Amino acid sequence: MTKDTFEEIKKKVKGKISSLPIPFYKTEDSLIEMVYDPFKKTTAFAIYKNGEVKYQQSAIVDGKRLIPYSPDNNLVKHKVVLFPSKAEDYNSEAELIAEIQDFIYRYVDLSPFFQKLTPYYVLFTWVYDCFNELLYLRFIGDTGSGKSRAVETVGSICYKPIFATGGASVSPIFRILDLFRGTLLIDEADYRFSDEKAEIIKILNCGNTPTFPVLRSKSKKQKEFDPVAFQVFGPKIFDTRGYFKDSALENRCLTEEMGQRKLREDIPINLPNQFWQEALEIRNKLLMFRFKNYGQKEINSELVDRNIEPRLNQIVVPLASIITDDKTRKQLKDFIREYNTQLISDRGLEEAGQVLGIIKEINKSTLHETTEAIYIKDISERYIEKYGMTTDFGKQINPKWIGWMVRKNLKLKTQRDNEGYAVPKSEQEKLENLYEKYGLSGEKSEHTEHNEHK
Repeated sequence: MTKDTFEEIKKKVKGKISSLPIPFYKTEDSLIEMVYDPFKKTTAFAIYKNGEVKYQQSAIVDGKRLIPYSPDNNLVKHKVVLFPSKAEDYNSEAELIAEIQDFIYRYVDLSPFFQKLTPYYVLFTWVYDCFNELLYLRFIGDTGSGKSRAVETVGSICYKPIFATGGASVSPIFRILDLFRGTLLIDEADYRFSDEKAEIIKILNCGNTPTFPVLRSKSKKQKEFDPVAFQVFGPKIFDTRGYFKDSALENRCLTEEMGQRKLREDIPINLPNQFWQEALEIRNKLLMFRFKNYGQKEINSELVDRNIEPRLNQIVVPLASIITDDKTRKQLKDFIREYNTQLISDRGLEEAGQVLGIIKEINKSTLHETTEAIYIKDISERYIEKYGMTTDFGKQINPKWIGWMVRKNLKLKTQRDNEGYAVPKSEQEKLENLYEKYGLSGEKSEHTEHNEHK
């Protein structure tokens, strides 16, 4: 960062320098973070450079005057987005984790595993932009299960928490995320209307990696099409009453089921006044954690678990990389393995999994030994015998529907001969991979056993 004052820069460029409000900026040798003092109602920059923190009302970078958002900004004034008030040092990372864990424990009832996991997720939010993938934290349960309290408590100490509700319009969420790049907190994320649900799903599906911003249409006065990209990458914590139908989104969530046990008597029914002051003090220490660790945390490739699917590895390893406690890291590994097993089991119960199960039965019985092809009409007949004439959604079962499931859902090729359409022998290797993916690989097909005995 240049040492020149604002007035000196003005003299050099002989003109007015426009002010650019920002909540965060990174230069080659410094980090700039916006802070807000809720008592004095003032904003400033905390600038970390060479191990020291300085506070300024503005910063000149590359000929631009950067300023923090005004304390009168609606999002700041109404506490939609929370900030630290200063950077406060802490004794050790272990003590910081213990303080976070104690804070969460006093206000929300979580399972023993999540009591240990959530402090690390909180830490992760403060350095998430050092990674390229991340997980979401989701609390699920009925009314009165404590899921909203969990989002509020854990979220209050995350990096720049952005508070939203299921009743909020989705449109401003795109813009707030793009501007502040913080942690999105959503209470009651079971959106009521389908268009809103589709929009929030876009944010959640695109928001776990910086590679895919959300594109929105914009029209200029001359009616020239000018699409706008909104960066929605960042940590997200939300609560729902049910699971998402979108399996891809489910795979991005670490889920705690709330209301599974009697509420601890020491947990306050209403949050006391000191809650927000305690949260602010922890955020102040976490700002110093960010300053000290930004760019220092990185992917530990040794944590990749070959026993789970690559997609899960991709989003779990960044979180596991900042966990220093071996026991907690092992618990996370066991949890994800169990979750991976459940995902595979759930796939087997889907219609595509049912069709694949029929294919394996036919493959094992080698009905057409001369060609080893698996005919669509045979799959259809057996499916009807086992599951009935219609699907759970009333769809009529026939060879046309079976063929569509085979080609579109299972991505298998079909060929036609004198007896009709069939899955050819050349798809056998792909079938074996599908059996494993859908949890049907417990018994090898006769085709595989025959090849292994050659």
